[in-house]
Amino acid sequence: MTTFMVPAVDVAALKDTTLLNMGIFALFVAVTMVIVFRASRNNKTAADYYAAGRSFTGSQNGTAIAGDYLSAASFLGITGAIAINGYDGFMYSIGFLVAWLVALLLVAELLRNTGKFTMADVLSFRLRQRPVRIAAAISTLAVCFFYLLAQMAGAGSLISLLLGISDWGGQALVIIVVGALMIMYVLIGGMKGTTWVQIIKAILLIAGAAVMTLWVLAIYGFNLSALLGGAVETAGNPNILNPGLQYGKSETSKLDFLSLGLALVLGTAALPHVLMRFYTVPTAKEARKSVVWSIWLIGLFYLFTLVLGYGAAALVGADTIKAAPGGVNSAAPLLAFHLGGPLLLGFISAVAFATILAVVAGLTITAAASFAHDIYANVLAKGKADPDTEVKVARKTVVVIGILAIIGGIFANGQNVAFLVALAFAVAASANLPTILYSLFWRRFTTQGAIWSMYGGLGSAIILIALSPVVSGAKTSMIPGANFAIFPLSNPGIVSIPLAFFLGWLGTVLDKRLEDTSKQAEMEVRSLTGVGAEKATNH
Repeated sequence: MTTFMVPAVDVAALKDTTLLNMGIFALFVAVTMVIVFRASRNNKTAADYYAAGRSFTGSQNGTAIAGDYLSAASFLGITGAIAINGYDGFMYSIGFLVAWLVALLLVAELLRNTGKFTMADVLSFRLRQRPVRIAAAISTLAVCFFYLLAQMAGAGSLISLLLGISDWGGQALVIIVVGALMIMYVLIGGMKGTTWVQIIKAILLIAGAAVMTLWVLAIYGFNLSALLGGAVETAGNPNILNPGLQYGKSETSKLDFLSLGLALVLGTAALPHVLMRFYTVPTAKEARKSVVWSIWLIGLFYLFTLVLGYGAAALVGADTIKAAPGGVNSAAPLLAFHLGGPLLLGFISAVAFATILAVVAGLTITAAASFAHDIYANVLAKGKADPDTEVKVARKTVVVIGILAIIGGIFANGQNVAFLVALAFAVAASANLPTILYSLFWRRFTTQGAIWSMYGGLGSAIILIALSPVVSGAKTSMIPGANFAIFPLSNPGIVSIPLAFFLGWLGTVLDKRLEDTSKQAEMEVRSLTGVGAEKATNH
């Protein structure tokens, strides 16, 4: 086997690239802000603000879905996880990709045919409006909040690396700037502006990852075995190629891995911000087309992460990555710096930053739509709110969510972003998925079953996370000094997801109040055929 010399990456030299990095990022912000301003001219109705007037083609929406789905966790977190833990890190990639197939096969088109703007539209189609909309909105806001934490933590890690900021105050300031930019994007552009930002970001991210992947493979003569050999040599540990480096140390960690896999695979099918993207296309046919586009783009990107992760392990080294500001999340930027110096680092960092901005914008508009459309328009105003007032409420909600995300992101700073996203997936899979599946496929399902399932799944997931090593009791916990971790697993999915399914079944079986059977039949026909969906989704 050929031996490759690995020159050390000088982390201190990154400070010299600060102006260039910020210049490239400022250019991206300026270009996207112009696009957002142009897109905002057409935001006249609620459908324009929430669903971009259903004006995007399948290929455009598919690219935007990839932009929404490929978050900072995918780029920074997974690359870092593979660089440090090898095979176990790559399981995040596998989990995210397989999860996407589950989302497409089970829920994507059916939801598009049944709904109008939000997940609660689908659930309240055949169940009682008020209680279901409140529960769906609360679970949507909770999932969006957890996901926002991950993106904000990613922003803090990235900028701390680029600017060499290791103090808490500097990183907090960075997170505040990201939050402010996010609020501007969503306030001005709505879903249309957000979608264009996601399309641009997806193209840049996949192109940047492709360039780095080809570059790493070229160094090793396009021989994957040589690359893996280089990673083993630098790490001095052949176990980096085997399962179990992170999750095989004890029976508890193996169970944790099973819990993580369950959350990843089932969580995607219930992520509100990804599901909401299907409402931005005019027909069910375009929804299917957008699915095919997104699968190809997402699958390709996750193959790149394998090369990038092991490339970072081989060319940068785990010790350098862990010691850098930003820790595990700095693997991809450090690899870029090693390969192409300041210019490639500046481009990749700007892309990673754009990734964070695009995803937080998508999350924020989803959360705002859920509150304004479900809570305000349909519960408080009882369906009598005019679209202009509804959009004004959504814009005010954006500001509140932005401020909460900034505060939460400051506390979550330093955590692995892939791991934080896995928690969001666990909450989504517990709170939303059982109810969505029961609503679509079980005729007997009742409002009581939906309420029990959503609140039970959401409550159990959040309580188990609060009592887990994620929050306290370990060196990497959010509150390092405290120890009230009585639940041994870091991911709650293995308990909270089956519990939510069980509660949905139990609540329905014990419910003496039957639902309107004609509505159930109408929903079944519409979800499977799309008949009647166009009329419902265009008003």
